[in-house]
Amino acid sequence: MSEDSPDSPARRIPQVDVLLQSEPFAALIARSSRHRVAAETRSVLDEVRTRALAEELRQDELSAGALAERVAARLEEQGRSYYRPVINATGVVLHTGLGRSSLAPEAAQAVAELAARPQRLEIDLETGERGGRDGGCSLLLTRILGCEDATVVNNNAAATLVAIAALAAGRKVVLSRGEMVEIGGSYRVPEIIAQSGAVLHEVGTTNRTHLKDYRSAVDDGTGALLKVHTSNYQVLGFTSAVPIDQLVELGRERGVPVIHDLGSGCVVELERFDLPPDQLAQRCLAAGADLVCFSGDKLLGGPQCGILAGTKAAVERCREHPLFRAMRPGRLIYAALEATLRIYLDGPEEAARRVPTLACLTLGVDELESRARRLLADLEPAAGVEITMVACASQAGSGSLPLAEIPSRGLRVTVDGVAASELARRLRLGEPAVLGLVRDDALLLDLRAVARSELGPLAARLRELADG
Repeated sequence: MSEDSPDSPARRIPQVDVLLQSEPFAALIARSSRHRVAAETRSVLDEVRTRALAEELRQDELSAGALAERVAARLEEQGRSYYRPVINATGVVLHTGLGRSSLAPEAAQAVAELAARPQRLEIDLETGERGGRDGGCSLLLTRILGCEDATVVNNNAAATLVAIAALAAGRKVVLSRGEMVEIGGSYRVPEIIAQSGAVLHEVGTTNRTHLKDYRSAVDDGTGALLKVHTSNYQVLGFTSAVPIDQLVELGRERGVPVIHDLGSGCVVELERFDLPPDQLAQRCLAAGADLVCFSGDKLLGGPQCGILAGTKAAVERCREHPLFRAMRPGRLIYAALEATLRIYLDGPEEAARRVPTLACLTLGVDELESRARRLLADLEPAAGVEITMVACASQAGSGSLPLAEIPSRGLRVTVDGVAASELARRLRLGEPAVLGLVRDDALLLDLRAVARSELGPLAARLRELADG
């Protein structure tokens, strides 16, 4: 039916101004704003008009109350932040999809205090002149890592790109074929080298590379020797790789700088916490690497950033490169990183206790079992609902500690007649969202990355399932 027809249902649709003056809409305007309510009302009326012309509209759908309910639902959905907190029950501590490291309370407080105010950034307070914005973090990094200088960019991919561009643009970068990695998000080391303006020179094989391979590749056109942490995989069996100290010795002998991309950036000996060992940034620097690059938001447990540490000459060349200005982080990243680094000054035990990433990774099975039992004690599942404690295995994630399975405890949830994938969907869509895993026809909620403060909200969400 045409909208111009006298009998068209579309002619009975109320006008926006009339609706906004009605009592149901006045209540919406009081909670939101007239501008937002008017915009959503127009959108709802457009949909109603389409249904009216298709003769699919009921008369009761045109009342002010019914239309206000539809507008209210729209406003509620729009009012929910896209970037909102979730409960990570996946067992992956550094989950890229969930933002990797959670900040320590000190770091979160530093960001909150500075976000709404001007902060010291590029001003020397003593002279009043402009200074470097990385000064505070640089000083702490040199103390923690034992290096001459350090700076910060927006992630480790940027750190590697800037390092190679600053030290080897237009020249050869020698890299083992066993270290030409691709990491999540299509980050490929050969492509980073190409974008830096350097030329990749491959040596060795996928599983075995020797010092002689590097030695035969070095000539007057070599700009750097590059070593890359393989991050999210391991080559096992008949393998051979050149240690960083031997690569440094060759570099010094031939006058070629050495860059080590460490990936996760471990600065604490994990063995003391019964975790698999990882390459320490301090040891790589002590071995003499000119530049060491690593992430700030993985094993370090800080905000997303990339750290460049090494000799003063090499770091300064990075600062002076045009790409450095394009890759530097925002002011709040420096505040969060500084607060995180200050925790490390108090020693590794304090870092393991106060930095959330390390606290999650080092949490003992006894504590996880205790938390699981407390959750179960708060639940009274309805008939057909079964929630039990199970042993499971967590992962560090984001390329950290590849292949390492960390013993953990979790909850196994099943509901008669409801698929595990549907249970997972229901928990994802509630408030707060809970993300778990579907394993063996059941929903698994690994507790390793669930903060103590999240146990209450998690129990409430589980009660929703149990009551259902």
